[in-house]
Amino acid sequence: TAMGSVQQAIEQKIMAELAPAHLEVLNESHMHSVPPGSESHFNVVVVSDAFEGQNRVNRHRTVNRILETELASQIHALALHTHTSAEWSARGGRVLDSPECLGGSKTKS
Repeated sequence: TAMGSVQQAIEQKIMAELAPAHLEVLNESHMHSVPPGSESHFNVVVVSDAFEGQNRVNRHRTVNRILETELASQIHALALHTHTSAEWSARGGRVLDSPECLGGSKTKS
């Protein structure tokens, strides 16, 4: 991803592999103790019927496999929320906030 951003790479790879009905890739690096402009902490919401019949662990493994290059080199933390279309509808299209990073020095005011 020399030309594009890590965020773009995540979006493109997930779109290509899972054809999601809904995809949110949020760069949450600014919430952690990292240099400005970092792309190391991401919160990813993927809604795809490719997850049908898979438990949460296998869904996460699927996404981790898709992003293995980025996880090996650039991504420090990846919060995954994986749903089928039906599950996403059932929860009203909402997702929980990411837990606070325990390693950072930033505090919420």
